[in-house]
Amino acid sequence: MHFELFHLGPLTVYTYGFLIAIGILAAFFVADRRGKAMGMDTSRLEGITLTVCITGFVCSKLLYILTRLPDIIADPGILMNLEDGWVVYGGIIGGLLGGLWYCRRHQMNFMEWFDLLIPEVALAQGFGRLGCFFAGCCYGIPVEWGITFPEGGLAPAGIPLFPSQLISSAFDFGMFFFLCWIAKRKKFNGEVGAWYLILYSVGRFIIEFFRGDLIRGAVGTLSTSQFISIFTLAAGIAILVVMRKKYKNGMTKKA
Repeated sequence: MHFELFHLGPLTVYTYGFLIAIGILAAFFVADRRGKAMGMDTSRLEGITLTVCITGFVCSKLLYILTRLPDIIADPGILMNLEDGWVVYGGIIGGLLGGLWYCRRHQMNFMEWFDLLIPEVALAQGFGRLGCFFAGCCYGIPVEWGITFPEGGLAPAGIPLFPSQLISSAFDFGMFFFLCWIAKRKKFNGEVGAWYLILYSVGRFIIEFFRGDLIRGAVGTLSTSQFISIFTLAAGIAILVVMRKKYKNGMTKKA
């Protein structure tokens, strides 16, 4: 297990941050290639990517603060830990809001760009979950056949744990390929994005039962992410139904 990947003088490059950076770069280049293949004008790709990343990271941190507000009030130093303290759903919601704002400002078709960028979001998430594995965050419940983490990480050391990070990563990578397949066959804008919301919501709801990091917040008997999954699943289904109806009525078309 390598928490620290390498050193550049006084600078320490952590595996977690490195893999997130790789994921973002891979997502950008894949989106650029797919966009051009689809005949889209990708001149705005850098701008919308930067906007989505900024709003995504900000909202990811804000949702984390909300889930751990009492602990953070007692110890504000928690916020200085850059290896942990991010909530994926906050990033998804923030990224969608940032993308919507950018598209409206530049008179771009949001649903068309949603379909272009969302498979790459799944790709970046796959790399991000690998980063979680190396950092030890987002770990699973104790199981006899699980993975044992060493001292120095965020996971409890010496206890066999369910590999929730690796399962999540494999699911995200699989979702990327599936969404790219859907994108080649889509009939209307918003179809790919809707399937992402549906699939991710279901997958996240299930994996939460096997997560062991209890600091991620709860709403009643559900974890925070399970609670949010109910609404993102409903949103995905609603987009699929509404956009399909508009397509059949001739109000929207495939990009």
